Amino acid sequence: MAALLVVVLVAMSAMVATANFNQEFDITWGDGRGKILEDGQLLTLTLDRTSGSGFQSKHEYLYGKIDMQLKLVPGNSAGTVTAYYLSSQGPTHDEIDFEFLGNVTGEPYTLHTNVFTQGQGQREMQFRLWYDPTKDFHTYSILWNPKHIIFMVDDMPIRDFRNLEGKGIAFPKNQPMRLYSSLWNADDWATQGGRVKTDWTHAPFSASYRGFRADACVVAAGGRTRCGATVGTDAAPGTGAAAAAGGWYNQELDLTRQQRMRWVQSKYMIYNYCTDPKRFPQGVPAECSM
Repeated sequence: MAALLVVVLVAMSAMVATANFNQEFDITWGDGRGKILEDGQLLTLTLDRTSGSGFQSKHEYLYGKIDMQLKLVPGNSAGTVTAYYLSSQGPTHDEIDFEFLGNVTGEPYTLHTNVFTQGQGQREMQFRLWYDPTKDFHTYSILWNPKHIIFMVDDMPIRDFRNLEGKGIAFPKNQPMRLYSSLWNADDWATQGGRVKTDWTHAPFSASYRGFRADACVVAAGGRTRCGATVGTDAAPGTGAAAAAGGWYNQELDLTRQQRMRWVQSKYMIYNYCTDPKRFPQGVPAECSM
């Protein structure tokens, strides 16, 4: 499948200015509640009693390292969810999720992660954050390559979903995914299992985005391969994804970063599907024992 896809390399390192939201995203719903500001350097989503809002990337990605800086809804955010995720479409879609579940004033957000393969999810891991995500912007990253899906917060790895296809476990590898984000009301489940509802006297609720970077392989129409989608320059014909992509395409966690991830999980993880046998009467998913 990958050999048949035309890829575009979007390579924006930390040395290069971050992307312009006007060029990279479309606000897709919310009737004006999503706004691109500051000459394309800032995007805000708003939720009120009538509607939330959301946006999606203009490009589809097939592997990449995606970075976004977010500042979440401050104060009493109970009942709200800020979702930030990669997803394909259809009943057998793949998906890689960050979701931020709001809480009452003074109580911490829950960071909810999940991975869907061929339409099957139920791989939730949840964390408390070690800082207040409403006071300033923090970087949330997805590294997706043929061997790993690594979730990172301010470059700290918190979760690594490995490719275990050789053991019969599906892994996202064939379906290009767009990047989506939305701010919406989910007070039937989001905060303390739905016991705490959204307090609309605090509306409108707002989340902010900046600093988007995609170092990724991007599916292009028209049968061409380009390097740098925002510039539109052409790559050499036949350039392979791995050769063009750079270090992220084969990146894994070294021993030090594995230890950091285990430390985060031991200190801040509050739910792991692999340790919830009551939820899986037939046994926890196979990857949990590998």
